Amino acid sequence: MTDFPELEQKELRRYKRHIMLPQIGEAGQKKLKNAKVLVVGAGGLGCPVLQYLSAAGVGTLGIMDDDFVDESNLQRQVLYGLNDLGKLKAIIARERLTEKNPLIQYRILNIRLHDKNVLEIVPEYDIVVDATDNYPSRYLINDVCVTLGKPMVYGAIYQFEGHVSVLNYKGGPTYRCLFPEAPRRFEAPEPTETGVIGVLPGVIGTLQATEVVKMILGRKEILAGKLLIVDILKQETRKIAIPLNPDNLQVKFIPAGE
Repeated sequence: MTDFPELEQKELRRYKRHIMLPQIGEAGQKKLKNAKVLVVGAGGLGCPVLQYLSAAGVGTLGIMDDDFVDESNLQRQVLYGLNDLGKLKAIIARERLTEKNPLIQYRILNIRLHDKNVLEIVPEYDIVVDATDNYPSRYLINDVCVTLGKPMVYGAIYQFEGHVSVLNYKGGPTYRCLFPEAPRRFEAPEPTETGVIGVLPGVIGTLQATEVVKMILGRKEILAGKLLIVDILKQETRKIAIPLNPDNLQVKFIPAGE
């Protein structure tokens, strides 16, 4: 078993309620402290993911987003306020998170994930959280995670419905097993083109953060190979199995131009 550095007294005090749980304890809290998680997107889903992973004591959080705070974001992106309009989300997110927990290392990436930088960034992290709002980014994250053997925590929201799953976990189904190809432009609207109730990303992002914590702790109850569908209008949830297509495990990301 890997020996992690001891927790400092201020960490023992802060994470006391975690440590009291036999399923976590000091050993589990050390695992959280040692973990590195990349959150791609600091918007509706990214805000709750970042807040809860920071509060949980995940030692290194990568915050990746090249967007600026817009007034229309404030209905659901709870890290930001009126004074933040026009400012970079990743920078403001780090400021807010540091106020809440300065014991975490926050890495700011004010860039968009694309095929020319992804192999420089993703290898530094243990887990990648997809908190994006567009199809190309999701397929890019998936293909790189498959190539590097990293788990991907998928989340998506649409009006009153949200999806959560852990993909590419220990050889399990990938995003392409769930959605083999991105929909064509006339087949489905981009996520940014539809309305969404403001509380939904909070629910889905919190569930994504929960899966990250469970993976770091080594729990068996991971939402891998399953898609959790949440309808907050009807207050109903259901799970469906994601069939594994072994061919999708052979996907290899090749940067543009190579």
